[in-house]
Amino acid sequence: MDWKELIGFVGGFLTTMGMVPQVWRLFKLKSAHEISLTFSLFFIIGIAFWLVYGILNGLMSVIIWNGIALVLGCGMFYAKMKWGR
Repeated sequence: MDWKELIGFVGGFLTTMGMVPQVWRLFKLKSAHEISLTFSLFFIIGIAFWLVYGILNGLMSVIIWNGIALVLGCGMFYAKMKWGR
């Protein structure tokens, strides 16, 4: 693995793992009133585009971390729909 790909993996890890405490909190408190529905939708769509970009270009760091971020984003959206109204 070259240094550019390593930078991608580290950056993807840090930004994706930054979401984990927020999603964890949503499910722990069963409250998502503070999360914007618009944010959730734009976030999921944007991450899906990044994932497709990574797949089309064969960029493993982009594929892996955006795949994980998409799952977290869907969890956030689910929480918003269930507990955020």
